[in-house]
Amino acid sequence: MSHLLPLRRAPTAQGRTIARAAVRALHTEVALYPKPGLVSLIDSGAHHDMDATTFLRSLFSLRHYFAAIADLGAAGHPFASLQWLGMRAEQRMLTATGGINTHRGAIFCLGLLAAAAGWRLAHGQRPDRATLARTVVEVWGEAIAEAGSLSRTSNGSRAVRRYGARGAREEVLEGFPTLITVALPALDEVQTGLGCARRARVQALFAVMAELEDTNLLHRGGPDGLAFVQREARLFLERGGVHAPDWMERAVALHRACIQRHLSPGGAADVLAAACFVKDLEE
Repeated sequence: MSHLLPLRRAPTAQGRTIARAAVRALHTEVALYPKPGLVSLIDSGAHHDMDATTFLRSLFSLRHYFAAIADLGAAGHPFASLQWLGMRAEQRMLTATGGINTHRGAIFCLGLLAAAAGWRLAHGQRPDRATLARTVVEVWGEAIAEAGSLSRTSNGSRAVRRYGARGAREEVLEGFPTLITVALPALDEVQTGLGCARRARVQALFAVMAELEDTNLLHRGGPDGLAFVQREARLFLERGGVHAPDWMERAVALHRACIQRHLSPGGAADVLAAACFVKDLEE
């Protein structure tokens, strides 16, 4: 079957380095706990069709994709080539997971950031948060706007059309504002202040949940589901976030509430993974 062929037979050393950072970021996200409604190594959250093993199979299937798209980015290939590669990666993911969508959002957003990292390094420039976002917009933004997201049939795309929400494509075309102005600053603040990577990631996730128009939440719970998660995330942050002594109990309580309501902020999880990827490249 053609879609099982390797995405690229000989990735460059630079492509492999970027791919390892991308896979590490996605593994970091799935390994984190507590995450309201999301799959972790502890439980399946609000999902009945997947668990951590499903995510790990998906990660293994995508490792060549991130190297290949980084190398395409380094060579300055047009968005059509990146999109084709992403569509093949999505096929490989679905084959690996038995048809379950685990990383469609990451294939799009994290894939573009990996391509931008390849482009920056190929031009002798540092791949940091501001330059990565700017590179995506400047090099591929016009074509992304014309082509739309990788999948027009995803649950997220349907939520964008139904509710008029900002989806992944809008986030990308606006320069990844939630990643740059919300997730990464929260990650930096807690990591610097407490020196705890786990709490920094939880804080960043809640900060994103409080702000993002998460199309996964809209798909599962409509506007009421989105409003519930945003309100509870803001309350968590207002009461001190991970700096409060009872942060774990309150985070787990929201996790259980999301499970009960069948809510899962998958868009926020994608932003967290992207933040971990960018931090990895910067450091």
